[in-house]
Amino acid sequence: MILKALSLINYKNFESASFELDAKINCFVGNNGVGKTNVLDAIYHLSFGKSYFNPITTQNINHDAEFFVIDGVYEKNEREEKVIVSAKRGQKKVIKRNGKVYERFSDHIGFLPLVIISPADRDLIIEGSETRRKFIDGVISQSDKSYLDTLLKYNKTLSQRNALLKYFNANHTFNPDTLEIYNAQMHDLGSLLFKKRAAFLEAFTPIFKKRYEAISGGKENVKLKYKSQLHDAPLSQLFIENLKKDRALQYTSVGVHRDDLGFKIEGHPIKKFGSQGQQKSYLIALKLAQFDFIKAQSSTTPLLLLDDIFDKLDENRVTQIIDLVNDKNFGQLFISDTHPDRTEAIVKEIHQSYKLFKL
Repeated sequence: MILKALSLINYKNFESASFELDAKINCFVGNNGVGKTNVLDAIYHLSFGKSYFNPITTQNINHDAEFFVIDGVYEKNEREEKVIVSAKRGQKKVIKRNGKVYERFSDHIGFLPLVIISPADRDLIIEGSETRRKFIDGVISQSDKSYLDTLLKYNKTLSQRNALLKYFNANHTFNPDTLEIYNAQMHDLGSLLFKKRAAFLEAFTPIFKKRYEAISGGKENVKLKYKSQLHDAPLSQLFIENLKKDRALQYTSVGVHRDDLGFKIEGHPIKKFGSQGQQKSYLIALKLAQFDFIKAQSSTTPLLLLDDIFDKLDENRVTQIIDLVNDKNFGQLFISDTHPDRTEAIVKEIHQSYKLFKL
């Protein structure tokens, strides 16, 4: 799969811009603030129906405009696919594929597989568990439609259960039969998500370790740990044990919506004990493993977006990353960087066709 052409109208800092793209490597270079990352974000938007950096739709519309349009022309399985994402202030966002509007955004997820590596990925290490759960869900959802459907149903039922707990408290009432309906639904849905997440981590961890070894030169031992309350007991049992707590808190304190990932280096949390270089290498390995996993699960090579990743990496690690992407495993690559000369020098080492866009 390749993105052949991209056009933007009123997207972030762009009033109007068009790019005819190279089938292998595309570099967007220029000073900070010119919109390099915004171009990559527009490509991400076409795959996921949302921005990687700012999920609030109206904040992605150019300041003085009423709408934005992102238009992408792809070649996939030897046919042309046209995808348009548009949003107007005060109205719902629209995603069209070949002129037909998607009724559910979730039906589009996985059609244009994509992996982005960005400085913003550091949130995976420093932020709370929700960020890491979104990472797991995002990887699995790109190749498993039923997983995304189950996740959406689980989250909807969770909201209903929480609303019921608040209702009980506000009205000084309690009906165990009504609560049990949501408990049973969440148990079934949550158990399925737990099994799929556990199976995913089992398959994903060796791929991640191999990628980290290649980037770091095999010097450090890294681990990924799946943390879930469902390791200890079935969700139905956890609901019984935590009923008093849930009623007092007025929300659901147990379930797969509390799952987390543990990131470790040499047996210690990387957040506290990893250097800046180690953390960056860990995140890049995580994302390259995501690329490998999605490619293996689907019949399509994902697009790979490298947003400003050459800063804060020593020359040795940059070289190793370039060696990694310099094989037939990778498809189309998009790079943003503030140093045109550095980018061109790096890209020339890859020995593939490329285009350099100076913004």
